[in-house]
Amino acid sequence: MPGQPREESLAEQTLATPAKRWAREYETIYILRPNVGTEDAEKVSSRVQGVFEQQGGKLTKVDVWGKRKLAYPIGNHGRGIFVYLRFAAFGEIVAELERNLRLLEPVMRYQTVRVVDDVDLEAVEVDPAEVDFGEFEPEEDDEFEPTAAEKLGMVDEEAERARAEAREAAEAEAEAEAEEAEGSEDDDAEDDDAEGDDSEESEGSEDESGDDSEESDDDDAEGDESDESDDDSEDDDE
Repeated sequence: MPGQPREESLAEQTLATPAKRWAREYETIYILRPNVGTEDAEKVSSRVQGVFEQQGGKLTKVDVWGKRKLAYPIGNHGRGIFVYLRFAAFGEIVAELERNLRLLEPVMRYQTVRVVDDVDLEAVEVDPAEVDFGEFEPEEDDEFEPTAAEKLGMVDEEAERARAEAREAAEAEAEAEAEEAEGSEDDDAEDDDAEGDDSEESEGSEDESGDDSEESDDDDAEGDESDESDDDSEDDDE
């Protein structure tokens, strides 16, 4: 009717109301150099936390897995320090996080995967105890010495992977030889024990033979005494 406000249609109301934006839940693992210092490790942690504070994501889980063996060498390293992150965020935050990780020198590798869709970011709760990076303690670097070609950057990842596999095969062969040597020593010890038992049995047989000989000598002595007794009896008769 004229003079009365027109009611908005459902379509108009839908267009006027901004659509709710759903976040997603992600997991990221990044790998630090095995000989990273405490200061450098904390620098990486601070940069990661800063990304979430500035971009509005929520970090829900941090787990430092520690030093682990790599599937194949990265650079001159066969091991790395693994750090696991779980967080809820929008896609642009993932891009910013990976950009920062790529620029940080202590970070050798990183990877992010999406695990849950349609997450209400406002409803996500954060437990401070679950997002503590803790203190990094430097460990001794037990990495292998790189070859001259590796130092000059003349070896690709395929060659490095082949070298790592050859090293593992050599270690496995050495362990097998050590186990075989231990088994041989055990067999020799069993043979020595068997020879000792045979020797004891032989000595026992000799002792029994000696006893039989002594018994025979006793019988001979008794026979001599019997003969002497007979002679004495004949003398008396005479």
